[in-house]
Amino acid sequence: METRRPHFNTIDEYIATFPLEVQKILNSLRQTIHATAPQATEKISYQMPTFFLHGNLVHFAAYKNHIGFYPAPSGIEQFAGELSRYEGSKGAIRFPIDQPLPLDLITRIVKYRVGENLAKADKKTKRK
Repeated sequence: METRRPHFNTIDEYIATFPLEVQKILNSLRQTIHATAPQATEKISYQMPTFFLHGNLVHFAAYKNHIGFYPAPSGIEQFAGELSRYEGSKGAIRFPIDQPLPLDLITRIVKYRVGENLAKADKKTKRK
């Protein structure tokens, strides 16, 4: 039997499905990303909140015990030392939901990803 997953059109819709405390965490993360990458646009991709700037910049999602943050493998590799205290994988970081988000570290990761995406877009423009 197929279970229907919710379909979200906006980040606001996504965040509204969580308890108030989780909404606060997600909104804090969203505001941090906005402040760091004001030129990025919001969308839903893979049914997750996504910031887009010449390609996917970062995604995030809430789960029962953690906030998933997806800055592409390159974003994780660049900050591997600082991220070593968190569980994760090649493309994901899991921040425990019961601990404050490391917003300074997230800011630096997003800045790094902005630089990567802008450089990639500039390279494409120069090839044309």
